[in-house]
Amino acid sequence: MDKPSPTRAVIVVGAGVSGLSTALALLQRGRAVTVLERGEVGRESSWAGGGILSPLLPWNYDEAVSALALRAMAAYPRWVAEVEAASGRETEYWRCGMRVFDADAPEQAFAWCSTHGLVLQRQDAHLWLPEIAQVRNPRLVAALRAAVLQAGGTIREHCAATGVLTHGERVAAVQTETESLPAEHVVLAAGAWSGLGLAGLAPPPNIRPIRGQMLLFKLALGALDAILYRRGLYIIPRRDGHILVGSTLEDAWFDKSTDAATRQRLHAEAAELLPALAGAAPVQHWAGLRPGAPANIPVIDRHPDFGNVYVNTGHYRYGVTMAPAAAELLADLIDGRPPALDPAPYRWQAAFARRWTETL
Repeated sequence: MDKPSPTRAVIVVGAGVSGLSTALALLQRGRAVTVLERGEVGRESSWAGGGILSPLLPWNYDEAVSALALRAMAAYPRWVAEVEAASGRETEYWRCGMRVFDADAPEQAFAWCSTHGLVLQRQDAHLWLPEIAQVRNPRLVAALRAAVLQAGGTIREHCAATGVLTHGERVAAVQTETESLPAEHVVLAAGAWSGLGLAGLAPPPNIRPIRGQMLLFKLALGALDAILYRRGLYIIPRRDGHILVGSTLEDAWFDKSTDAATRQRLHAEAAELLPALAGAAPVQHWAGLRPGAPANIPVIDRHPDFGNVYVNTGHYRYGVTMAPAAAELLADLIDGRPPALDPAPYRWQAAFARRWTETL
């Protein structure tokens, strides 16, 4: 890893998985990085999600989602091992596989998996994806935070970026409530809040918060050893017996409240798939806000108004899944390296052209 240089300073706005993974990639390339977080590190959608390291039904997505997700999925074992080694923290990466029930058009699924090199098998009444892995989100966040600090990065919590100071076609500094922080480059990776932009900095197009409600149960160890998925509902086992159930897709702006009707519906549908949940009471019920974008395609690009501002946001349901590949692409763009992936689908202008539909 190159020694961080103050003359190559980067300010990353947002300390979720996307911001932290971007910060780590830039630190590893010799940049000096300061991460600004409006609240606490990783406490928004990075903490709230389930940590499945795959699009839920990968054959149902745009090729732009597949390209980024598959590159990240291939990189994850090594990437997460390096994060764990640098941080001294476990992320609970687990290749547990996923069982898909009631899949529409299984022939399409088999054809897509064959083309893209993903193993898919038919087992009794379900499809089996043995290579699908998961990670425990809060532990990944903690490991990334420690790895960023170990690499020489600075993380400032409860330090919201409020605006930018510009000089011509460059941003000279990022403003907080108390000071202005000079930077050679700025990266906006603020999750659902990226769509609000900053004073003097237009937001990336078509990013909006999409709420997801989740339930947590505790069963005996070994009650479930693979992810279960059926028609929008997923059940995720953890190694310690905790079971996650999710999730909803709700256009509720920045409202993170939960409701009893959703809790009852998620519980009932989960118990149909895993009867052991029928007699168990949820130990926690929460909601998070995803950085929603049309077609689940993120924006990873230079800002059109400023030559030294970049965005890495809009990953919607797959910020944790895409993190290694999205950070790599963003770092390549900043460094001027030929990117490993075609950046065209993730360009600002491409995102501007996409539109939301009635189906979230």
